[in-house]
Amino acid sequence: MGDHPLAAVRGAEADLPTMFGDFRIIAYLDIPTGKEHAAIVKGTVQGAQNVLCRVHSECLTGDVLHSKRCDCGAQLEGALRRIDDEGQGLVLYLRQEGRDIGLIDKIAAYALQEQGLDTVDANLRLGHPEDSRSYNAARDILKDLGVQSIRLLTNNPHKMESLRELGVAITERVAHEMDAHDDNRDYLRTKRDRMGHALERL
Repeated sequence: MGDHPLAAVRGAEADLPTMFGDFRIIAYLDIPTGKEHAAIVKGTVQGAQNVLCRVHSECLTGDVLHSKRCDCGAQLEGALRRIDDEGQGLVLYLRQEGRDIGLIDKIAAYALQEQGLDTVDANLRLGHPEDSRSYNAARDILKDLGVQSIRLLTNNPHKMESLRELGVAITERVAHEMDAHDDNRDYLRTKRDRMGHALERL
């Protein structure tokens, strides 16, 4: 994946039994930002190719509180279930709340959405790009784990492009669409219509 300033280094690791299956969790320190990311690993991935992988950005409201405003929690749970079923794979859990604008501005964006803005315009109104995320840490975590190539669980072509530009070998995009409902349909339509996500079940 080329020479580059190191973005993430391995910290502690332990077994992680969950309601979705048994995994190994490895914590990483993001050197430029001081954030702490995690790799949630199933099976042996060292030296493996075509590893099923979800690169998931933190969403407190969706992942923890099961908010119906987004599809984030469902995507995380769905990825863990699919990886457990396959017997090998990993979720990279990156601490990039609200497309990396932070929790306070994310909630401020929610308030703007309640006034009629979509997620893109809300972020722009707050002075942020529509998506501020970086995937340098993901590249370094995959390299540290010895993963040779991945099948990426995503509907987001920008994420694929960003990872490939960093040198991550992606052999396949695996569709990862969750069912839409009344509380998140507009959010998902914005993802599709303004951010180019591959979504069909709207």
